Amino acid sequence: MTKSLYAIGGGQMVEAILRASLERQAISVETTQVVDISPERVRYLSETYHVSTSREFQPERLRNADLILLGVRPQDDWAEIAKQIGASGQKKPLISIIAGVTIEQLEDALGVAGYPVARIIPNTLTDTGFGVSGASLNAAAKQEDVDEFLKSFGKVDYIPEEQIDIYTGYAIAGPNYVYNFYLALTNAGVLGGLSRKQANEIALENLQGAAKMLEITGKHPYELLDINNSAGGVGITAQHELDASHFAAGIQNAVLAAINRTTALGKEK
Repeated sequence: MTKSLYAIGGGQMVEAILRASLERQAISVETTQVVDISPERVRYLSETYHVSTSREFQPERLRNADLILLGVRPQDDWAEIAKQIGASGQKKPLISIIAGVTIEQLEDALGVAGYPVARIIPNTLTDTGFGVSGASLNAAAKQEDVDEFLKSFGKVDYIPEEQIDIYTGYAIAGPNYVYNFYLALTNAGVLGGLSRKQANEIALENLQGAAKMLEITGKHPYELLDINNSAGGVGITAQHELDASHFAAGIQNAVLAAINRTTALGKEK
């Protein structure tokens, strides 16, 4: 069922959600409005997606919305916006994608008992059909009210809110780790003597193929490594160098730093 949407904030993540949701007809051009303070951003979204846009939040417009998407930055005055949403008297489900801002903080800012709130951490892989968004609901929110919309831009994992920061630093920032590995691998190919085009194509094939092998075989990575790592061979030689490096620790430290940064963002406001 197509939902009408009022989106507050028109940044890159909101745009990715809009693009996927419009593509999958979870929302419609005619019943979608986006608010952003940037005149350039408002003009771009209007011309690109043909949705209604505005530079000012208009609480009276909420009566025509099925869902409210709150997509401003953590450092913006989201609390004042939430207060105006609560004062509107509409009680339309509020979906927040603000990193680090908890459901309790949103409920306090709304100032209305029993207001339905969904806090989600959307994955940036919205256009691919891959990636999982983490979602937590308060007691007043109903999964059936938001589920179809959330699934229009990827898979959804409904999780306890205490896992949200972990989910953000690990799952949502996950593509960053893959992009960095891909870049390092392609650079290694060029260093070894391949052209950039060759290195890029081979690395992408290996990334996709290795992920598919994990999926279709269900085997532990160590089992698959054993297939490639014959005694005294090329694979085990490369494995020795990886084991002697900070490769694994670097990834793990990056994930933990991302988790800690997510938590810090919620405390800075």
